[in-house]
Amino acid sequence: MPKVIVSGRGGSGKSTLVTLLARLLGEKGEDALVVDVDESNLGLGKMLGIAPPAKTLMDYLGGKPAVREKLLASLRQGKGEGVQLFEGELTLGTLPRECVNWNGHLGFLRVGKIEHSMEGCACPMGAISRAFLKQLDVGERQWVLVDTEAGIEHFGRGVFEGADVVVVVVDPSHDAVLLAEKAKVLTEEAGKKCLVVLNKVDETTEPLLRQELRQRGIDVAGVVNFSIGVAQSNLLGKPLQADSLKGCIEQLLEKL
Repeated sequence: MPKVIVSGRGGSGKSTLVTLLARLLGEKGEDALVVDVDESNLGLGKMLGIAPPAKTLMDYLGGKPAVREKLLASLRQGKGEGVQLFEGELTLGTLPRECVNWNGHLGFLRVGKIEHSMEGCACPMGAISRAFLKQLDVGERQWVLVDTEAGIEHFGRGVFEGADVVVVVVDPSHDAVLLAEKAKVLTEEAGKKCLVVLNKVDETTEPLLRQELRQRGIDVAGVVNFSIGVAQSNLLGKPLQADSLKGCIEQLLEKL
């Protein structure tokens, strides 16, 4: 089954879409591992209703200095950033226990977080994400849903190399439209499938957003309407309540 990268501008609703997809897959009896590769997002676990694991992958690999040293050694040897960080087979069943929490069919794993001021760039986290997704083997009735940081840096870092499809979330904003246009080009340039999904739209904004995207040659693969229930859950830091959106998510899932 597929490994899905969810991309988009900050505030477009990437984490919300990841959570809704994971919930629906879990209800269908399929395993969904949610991978948080956003070094600054702190609320994804609350949305899922799953506590953060004891360790991030960064912690498991010895921390940022250890990962950075491996990357520098690889660069000195002319191998680029494509360094082998994980030993042995990587499957949903062999993930380090301290790095993943499961609640039924839903799993939650975090790559790493910015914990201190002046600790340096997030390049090691990008390298971990790239290596992890490329090496992770996904079986039947298993999904990997990747919640990315805002923007398109993960494209430059090659995080999407191990993915099967990229979903670009577009909320009613011009910035989101421009980013979708760029993300589509980058995704297709890499030979990956790209799906554009509208989020937080209503009867007024949906046709306008469709028109803006159509003018740029972008088709819409799915639509998630604005939900006051989702907005309230996000504000209060509670697991998402979005039964009214199940039909929208079902339709999108069929295209993945």
